[in-house]
Parts: sequence; C-alpha cells; structure tokens
Amino acid sequence: MNNIIFGPVNSRRFGKSLGIDLSPNRKQCNFDCLYCELEPAKVIDRYSDIISIDKIIKSLKEVLKIEKDIDVLTITANGEPTLYPYLSELMDRIDNIKGDIKTLILSNGSTINSLRIQEALKKFDIVKLSLDCITESCLKKLDRAEKNISIEDIKRGMLEFKNSFKNPLIIEILFVKGINTKDSEIEGLNRFLEELNPTRVDIGTIDRPPAYRVEPLTYEELRDISLKFNHSLPIYIASRKKITVEPSNYTKEEIINTIKKRPLTEDDIELLFNKKSIDRFRNLLKEGEIKIKNSSGYNFFVINR
Repeated sequence: MNNIIFGPVNSRRFGKSLGIDLSPNRKQCNFDCLYCELEPAKVIDRYSDIISIDKIIKSLKEVLKIEKDIDVLTITANGEPTLYPYLSELMDRIDNIKGDIKTLILSNGSTINSLRIQEALKKFDIVKLSLDCITESCLKKLDRAEKNISIEDIKRGMLEFKNSFKNPLIIEILFVKGINTKDSEIEGLNRFLEELNPTRVDIGTIDRPPAYRVEPLTYEELRDISLKFNHSLPIYIASRKKITVEPSNYTKEEIINTIKKRPLTEDDIELLFNKKSIDRFRNLLKEGEIKIKNSSGYNFFVINR
C-alpha cells in the first residue's frame, strides 16, 4: 500500500471501503477545527503541495489489482479534499476504471458555494458534508475557518447543490461540549436542515485525541440533542462511547412514542431497550406497527403510518 491509497476498511454503511488521500504529505485545510486529530496548522485557501492525477490513478490501479471486492472509494485528505484543484478531472479518470464501485467524498462543506465545486461533487455517488455550526461566531470558534469563508455562503451553496444533486447527500455534525451544544445553535441547525432535507444527518462527538483541549459528549447527551431536531430528519448517532446508563424497560406505548419522537437505529435499540423491551419491539415490527426505512446504508425504524 502507498501513502495515497489506504485501507481497505469494512464499513457497515458502505461495505468494503478504500480511501484516497488527496493531500498525503501534510495537512492542507481551510479549517483548523478544535477537534481535529491532525496537528494544528495554518489555514489555507488552496493546495501548494499537489499530487498529480496520473500519480493518484497509478496508485489506485495498483491497489485495485490486489483488492478485487471494493464497494466504495472514499475521497478524503489530510485537510479539505475539495481544495484539490483537479477534483473534477480526477473523478472523470476514476469513473473510467472503477466499474461498479461507488464513490464517496468527505468534505467540510466550506467550498460548496462554488459552482465549480458543485459540478465536481455531482460526479460522486454519495456526498457527505460537515455542518458543525449555523452561526458565524461558532464557525470561527469551533471550525476556525479561513477568513473568507462565510456560514451564509455555505448554507446557500448547500441548498443550491441539493436542488440539483439526485444522489444521497449526508450532513455530519460533530458536537463539542459548550461550543455548538447551545439550544440556539441547535435550533438554527434544525431550521436549516428542515429546509435542506438531506438524505441523512449523522451526529457525533470527539472520538480521537483532538488538536486542542476540548471535551466530547456522552451518548446520552447526543441522544438528548437528537430529540431537539424535527422528528422528520433521519438522524444517526455515530458515537457509542461513554455509555453510562443501563438498558431500560419500555412498554409497547413507550416504544411507539419514542420512535415517534426520533426514528431509531438497531444500535439505539440495543443501547436503550432491555431484553423484554426488545421482544416488544420485535412484535411491533412483526405486526406492522413499525417499519424499516433505509437511509444510505443505515436502517431506521419508523412508525408505519
């Protein structure tokens, strides 16, 4: 394996995933997020260390000769992958060799207001954008964005992109204690996400040693936050760490009311419900009062209306 291509890793959501790092030599990013696992670095608005498309494709071909059963190619970077200047051209080249393999990009969403970037992102099968903040002050404090980046530009760009992108659009929010956990921030995120209507919203917290001294949330705190969002939003709680409560006993009515407030995943059910509650849940599923709704690799249990 080389420093451009990494993995594969097995993902429950996407299957066997192979990573492509567009900035393998050093961090190049227009954010310097407090929670980033990479060392702090000065924010930039363009790459200065650029790997050629030919080198990336050569590396990818070498690995695909060995790894025959890849389900998804995940485009990422030590930094922000959409700052790679030849992203659109790279995707055209990847499309020529990937066959049935899906493509996914993990972006901080900062450049989504650029029409050029939107056109490049339309070439992906799945796009995942971060949106940690809904206010300018939070963006500067938590994501420590490059000075020309505006939250209003990001919001406008996401709405424009969603209107023309027909594949799954996933939004990721990483919560940091005391920074983007205020009710006003969450209410603003909820209003915007209702308008955006993404395929899924993943919420999580710090799970690797961060660059700066910031604190993660527990699963229970993330669960409480998830209930503050509109129940129509398919919210997946990505973090399962620091679980402190025992599974609870839920009656049939309590199970239905809980799912009405927030669709649950299989992980949620294992964590929240004790054995008797799980049996009640399975009966509700069997009787058709609850149904499964898949959202880009995750099964959500919702009320069957």
